[in-house]
Amino acid sequence: MSGSLSPRETFTVRGHEAAVQLFLDALASGRLHHAWLLHGPAGIGKATLAFHLARVLLKATDSGSPAGRRVTAGTHADLMVIGRGVDERKGRLRPEIVADDVRPIQSFLHRTAAEGGWRVVIVDGAEFMNRHAANGLLKLLEEPPAQVAFFLVTASPGGLLPTIRSRCRGLALQPLADVDMRAVLQTMGYDAQDMPRLLATAHGAPGRAAFLALDRDGAIQRQVAEWLGRDAPRVTVEQAEAIARQDDGFALLCDLLGDAMTRRAREMALGDRTTEAARMAAGYAALSALRRETGRFNLDKTQAVLQAAAIVSEL
Repeated sequence: MSGSLSPRETFTVRGHEAAVQLFLDALASGRLHHAWLLHGPAGIGKATLAFHLARVLLKATDSGSPAGRRVTAGTHADLMVIGRGVDERKGRLRPEIVADDVRPIQSFLHRTAAEGGWRVVIVDGAEFMNRHAANGLLKLLEEPPAQVAFFLVTASPGGLLPTIRSRCRGLALQPLADVDMRAVLQTMGYDAQDMPRLLATAHGAPGRAAFLALDRDGAIQRQVAEWLGRDAPRVTVEQAEAIARQDDGFALLCDLLGDAMTRRAREMALGDRTTEAARMAAGYAALSALRRETGRFNLDKTQAVLQAAAIVSEL
């Protein structure tokens, strides 16, 4: 198994060619909109596309060029990337993008372009902006300088202020088709043995595939199938500890379990088993809350795994 390059390091976009062409047509027309909202399911390559479009504007699409290397290294003077900062005390990403994260954009935009062309701002995870950060960005979107492009990347466009959405041109991105997923997974280093499982569970999202590949040999996925196949899941403390010790083990469990619960709730609803579907949906909501609280408060992962099993036992 391998893994993907970061969006900043990636030079090839696969599966979003129509969106790229739409952008190129707008650029060629001389009437390029100053703000673009790239939205779609998590892990399908929205940030990768944002960096690709930034490279187009900055003439940095060639990996061997000085400009291309500067974008990759994060040292291009005309590119600013905003996202959730790291909480140094807790050693993980902060839950929000705050005003202090957005404030440097103003001085960035007031400077002359270092390389005489476009200046580009990427806001990755725009839905995580708190109210103060969103209002600060809104002011910048209202009166942008010439030759400035904003790319707002989000999996939840509904989480943005309507006034921000109204100032952006939307690019709705779709999950990748299987043929594109296979090509991307091959470039990520996954072999034929990994492919069927990842294609079946990644839902056209290479980023999700990279995350699910952490479930080595599908052990957690088999655990989920076993849990949902029993009236009362049997899980020992030792089994819970094994999941909790694995890299992102609890997150993987919640993701795979939540995916299976969603699929079953849909099947039940279509089969006119509305009471069972509602119970499954309630279980999914409880699991989602458990995952949020465990991450937010850094709760014990072993106990969280046991609690997830308890939620399944109530279905």
